[in-house]
Amino acid sequence: MHDVVSSLQTSPGNRCVSENMSRVQVSLECMGSWWDKQTNAARIAVVFVPLFVVGGIYSAGLAGLITGQSASTTSASLEPSVRPSAPKSSSSPSTRTPSPTPTPTATSAATGDALTFVAMLAELPADDSPDAHTGYERDLFNAWIDANGDGCDTRAEVLKTESLPGVPVTKRNTCTIETGSWYSAYDAVWFTDASDVDIDHFVPLKEAWVSGAWQWKPQTRVAFGNDLGYAASLIAVSASSNRSKSDQDPAEWLPANTGYYCDYAATWVAVKWRWNLSVDAPERSALGNLLSGCSTLTVVVPERASIAIDPNAISGTPANGGNGSGDGVVDQDFGTCKNAKANGYGPYISGVDPEYNFYRDGDGDGMVCE
Repeated sequence: MHDVVSSLQTSPGNRCVSENMSRVQVSLECMGSWWDKQTNAARIAVVFVPLFVVGGIYSAGLAGLITGQSASTTSASLEPSVRPSAPKSSSSPSTRTPSPTPTPTATSAATGDALTFVAMLAELPADDSPDAHTGYERDLFNAWIDANGDGCDTRAEVLKTESLPGVPVTKRNTCTIETGSWYSAYDAVWFTDASDVDIDHFVPLKEAWVSGAWQWKPQTRVAFGNDLGYAASLIAVSASSNRSKSDQDPAEWLPANTGYYCDYAATWVAVKWRWNLSVDAPERSALGNLLSGCSTLTVVVPERASIAIDPNAISGTPANGGNGSGDGVVDQDFGTCKNAKANGYGPYISGVDPEYNFYRDGDGDGMVCE
């Protein structure tokens, strides 16, 4: 356009333009006169060349915006999720004891998988006086037994199952596990020495007792104490975290690993639901708050356990194993369980009933004459 105006100002005899006029003062009439004299090719060049220049600038800017947006989206989608990594070789794995952690406040409603466990929590019976059920003794649950008779007790079975795949598990004697590779979800620590690892009853034995196990028959308590039918019932954790947890429920204790909160709450609900155990009000509230912020979970919904209730159980009194146990009187030795049962005696539990030693425990479940 600069060249067009220049040609008008320098054309001899051009009456439309005077020397006193600036370039921007060229009249439309003069432009029209100039336009009429041009060829069609010149007219096309004058109109479309500026359009191509402006369009190219606009396209480049738009492409930059789109490219920038795509890069941002890709960067976000590649952000790695938090997950435990395999341990580096170490002859002395570190341990640490988690401190009790306050229950987080609910900030959102549960979604996805968590809704299943919210519904299961609602099904659990209520008992706001659990401490009234006294008489707890750890031996009443008879952990650990060799349930399948393969020479490995329940602790060894869990250690074998939970050791990192591909890492050889070493043992001595029949089945005393010595080394392997175990991840403690409570404190996010790896271990290679089995002596640093405890097998935790996810719902502690005493908690189970006050939540309903006080009224179970002996065989049901033994089944709970050695529950290999649901993998989450018994898990390998650091000895320090297990000691810290003790027999506390989620209203009183949470693991140091905050990334495990959702699975911890869901597993607690799952085990109690499997065994139809009760919850008290603070426990139910804590579990509800934890699950309220959860969505996708890795916890498997269990099957219901077979539970036998003792109609003669009395809350607040020590439970009897077999006949006469706990009263200072030892039943006579009938020679065989067949004879004992024919006379109305049994069952007898290892570590609870002295009569257990009279008979052969053929299936190695810690109970005879059942």
